[in-house]
Amino acid sequence: MNPNDPNRTGAPERFLNLLRESRRGKFKVYIGMSAGVGKSYRMLQEAHTLLRSGFDVAIGFIETHGRAETEALVPGLPQIGRRRLFYKGRQLEEMDTQAILNRHPELVIVDELAHSNIPGSKHEKRWQDVLEILDAGINVISAVNIQHIESLYDEVRGITGVDVTERVPDRVLQLADEVVNIDLTADELITRLREGKIYDPAKVQTALNHFFQPEKILQLRELALREVASAVERKIDTLLTPNGVSRPERFLAAISSSAEVARRVIRKTARLAAYYNSRWYVLYVQTPAEAPDQIRLDVQRHLINNLKLATELGAEVVQVKGTDVVECIMQEVQQRGVTTVCMGKPHVNLVQVIWRTFAFNRLLNRLSESDTDLIILS
Repeated sequence: MNPNDPNRTGAPERFLNLLRESRRGKFKVYIGMSAGVGKSYRMLQEAHTLLRSGFDVAIGFIETHGRAETEALVPGLPQIGRRRLFYKGRQLEEMDTQAILNRHPELVIVDELAHSNIPGSKHEKRWQDVLEILDAGINVISAVNIQHIESLYDEVRGITGVDVTERVPDRVLQLADEVVNIDLTADELITRLREGKIYDPAKVQTALNHFFQPEKILQLRELALREVASAVERKIDTLLTPNGVSRPERFLAAISSSAEVARRVIRKTARLAAYYNSRWYVLYVQTPAEAPDQIRLDVQRHLINNLKLATELGAEVVQVKGTDVVECIMQEVQQRGVTTVCMGKPHVNLVQVIWRTFAFNRLLNRLSESDTDLIILS
């Protein structure tokens, strides 16, 4: 055994990581299929229960949306004051992360995990505030709707037709010690809407005509149930596998500079990797045609954004230069022990189809020889 090997058992770095993990706060997330299912209500109920049990609990941020049932649970719970900032001539309120860190309660309630902070805040997103709070050893209970999970963006847009701009990387949910689904049937949710328990009565009919349609609610409900089931499976795998070692599956998403296709491949591969609790990689091969002095600026910008998205979703990004894309893919497969390669369906003209069919067959043969699976993602 090499005494200088940092990965050896008993290495100081490994012990330091264990110490940091033990000091980190516990993280619980309530997930719902939409607004109005009762996530904030449930968080406040739990806060009261913990307070009665002697825990030092505080509200870091709660958004009642004027719902009487939720507002009735706020009194009696200690609240940490919000920051007030001026932005574009208006005074706005934001969660005061530093005040939470200074007050250092045992547990803090932080609503709307996907919220975008006011420009000029320390962090761009509230989930980043939550990670800092957890790192400080403070326990957090938070909430998010299923449509705000990054890797589900395409599915949610397909269901609702809505372009959800506030999103949470999957890796944030994977850090949660407990994920709980707040579930209602479509009929129950629509009844709550009609009774004015979700939105102002003037907005009810518009909501019924758009987002709150039974078929859409059912599909979002299925996504939420599936997400929580996957989270439970990941937790069981971690507990049953020695030292929390992931399963041996390793995924590689091979992307091009085609922005839309690359985004879909990244998000869908992230879902697969999360399900199997495995490491995954995103590979971009830069050919001479896409060298820095050749690639269009808009294409380069989209590529950079997609690589950033991959990192946020927990991938290790690999960029290589080469003229033979198939050979570059195979080198990474062998070097990194990849078990499954994920690619997008090409959208090309006839000449490109003929050339890429040849390249695809080469790749398929090489992967078969190495006992590596190939998934084509639409």
